[in-house]
Amino acid sequence: MAVREIALLGNPILRTKCKPVRSTADPVVQETVADLRDTLADFRKKRGFGRGIAAPQIGIPLRMIYIDFERTGPLINPTITKISRKKFRLWDDCFSFPDLLVFLERHYSIEVSFQDEAGKRQTLKTTGSLAELLQHEIDHLNGVLAIDRAIDSKHIILRSEYEKMIQENTTRL
Repeated sequence: MAVREIALLGNPILRTKCKPVRSTADPVVQETVADLRDTLADFRKKRGFGRGIAAPQIGIPLRMIYIDFERTGPLINPTITKISRKKFRLWDDCFSFPDLLVFLERHYSIEVSFQDEAGKRQTLKTTGSLAELLQHEIDHLNGVLAIDRAIDSKHIILRSEYEKMIQENTTRL
């Protein structure tokens, strides 16, 4: 159990299509769950944000994510099985490029099939922010980054510029 270094934009591991986990009882899987949990908690403590993390972000090309938002724990071999037609747009961020924000579109509701830490098959139906988070993290397992989903190239912004923009809009009110 350790805080791991987070792979940053440009690291080839972030473009890797991850392999399925064969056994949740494998010590590597159990250690990875703990490392994801600890790394997420550390990032949140240092940066002030963070709700989820995917295994490739800590250098492990396995289909595993860990979330701490509306529910806490790992999702192993997650697969999106249903998506809504309804979508919404938002500014998204990522541990692998923490100083950037990307304006993109996500499905409003999804259904995800996954295994829990004990290997039991689960289904999660969710909407809004949790649906968005799961889409983001599952994208990581397929080598897809938020910047790939930007509305267009004009919708990628430095966090500092976004904060200035928000401050200016608040001041005008």
